[in-house]
Amino acid sequence: MNFELFLANRLHFKQEDNKRVSRTAVKIATLGTVVGISVMIIAIAVIVGFKKEIKDKLVGFGSHYQVSAFHTRGSVEQTPLKIDSSLYSMIQNTNGVESCQKVCVTQGIIKTQDDVYGVMLKGVGSDYDWSFFNKCLVEGTVLQVSDSLCNEVLLSKYMASKLNLKLGDKMLMYFVIDKKARARQFIIRGIFNTGFTEFDNQIAICDSRHVKKLLSMTDSQVSQIEIKISDFDKLDDVGYELFGLLGNTFDENETPMLLRSVRELNPQIFSWLEMLDINVAIVLVLMIIVASFTIVSGMLIHILEKTNMIGILYALGADSRSVQKVFLYQSLFFVGKGLVMGNLIGILVCLVQSHFQIIPLDPDTYYVDHVPVLLNPFHVIVLNLVVCVIIVLVMVLPTYVIKRISPAEAIRFE
Repeated sequence: MNFELFLANRLHFKQEDNKRVSRTAVKIATLGTVVGISVMIIAIAVIVGFKKEIKDKLVGFGSHYQVSAFHTRGSVEQTPLKIDSSLYSMIQNTNGVESCQKVCVTQGIIKTQDDVYGVMLKGVGSDYDWSFFNKCLVEGTVLQVSDSLCNEVLLSKYMASKLNLKLGDKMLMYFVIDKKARARQFIIRGIFNTGFTEFDNQIAICDSRHVKKLLSMTDSQVSQIEIKISDFDKLDDVGYELFGLLGNTFDENETPMLLRSVRELNPQIFSWLEMLDINVAIVLVLMIIVASFTIVSGMLIHILEKTNMIGILYALGADSRSVQKVFLYQSLFFVGKGLVMGNLIGILVCLVQSHFQIIPLDPDTYYVDHVPVLLNPFHVIVLNLVVCVIIVLVMVLPTYVIKRISPAEAIRFE
């Protein structure tokens, strides 16, 4: 029988000690562990979910990489690119690339009887990946771009509400091309709401052939190519390969091409996301420090209350290492209980928020309308292992007080 473990078990679960101060201290230490681990799990899940949500929306609107004409950087009216089929195939076959999409872009003005509204019209082809917008649709369906010209358009919920338009309505959109006004009539096929107001407020989607006709582009010309990759974590690696393929190259009309990643297109948003990582690191460190202090305090109080017992154990022949083990085992009982309860509470809160989206956010400020959470089992396991190691190391410190206790004085201690 493990004597130290047996004694620790009796001390921890002995009901006669309920009135002792150490019982309250142990409960406080357990509560500190519960709060600490649950807050850390929630903080990590929120940040991971928040970053994924923002990245998914940025990629959904503009892909991981965009290829456009070099001298049109920062311009909406882009110089058309004419990329030969062999180069386009090489881009598609690049390691890590999931898909390529040809896009045409221009500016327009939606006019109703009561209002006007400026938009960026994004023209897409039959091969466009609608997976992102399918998840964001509020009403209607995505465009069915086929052989015949599609006269339908996707609008955001914000635009439809502002212009008092609804699904199935006809609307006029005006364009200024070569200082001449041109008009096109569209039917609203679908209404989407991504919660990313920066894009919802300005982007409408239509058949790319409308944009090509307005800008007098040939069938082989596009405003830009959007490149999606299979793994966001390999953004830089795929970027090196794409730059080796497209860097310092020209299209068939001798127009230099520019390759930009989603990070380069949205530097302020990614800088903000990096700042969130620092905030989470600070929260984790503070919670570990607070939990450690409560555990150390609880153990010190418990050791002082058991000074008389320590003296008796010394008198019976126990050495300081054996007595230390008794209190370490006992502390593991309440810390383990705190870790289990903390994990259950943290995971439960994350699951509830994930399914019911109870806590809302202002999309104008945070780009999402609720607090997003993403529970990653690997993160939870690593967090628990790190916390366990730190707490075990911290718990060793107060047990060194035992070595300074004199057996004779301890027995007389009241």
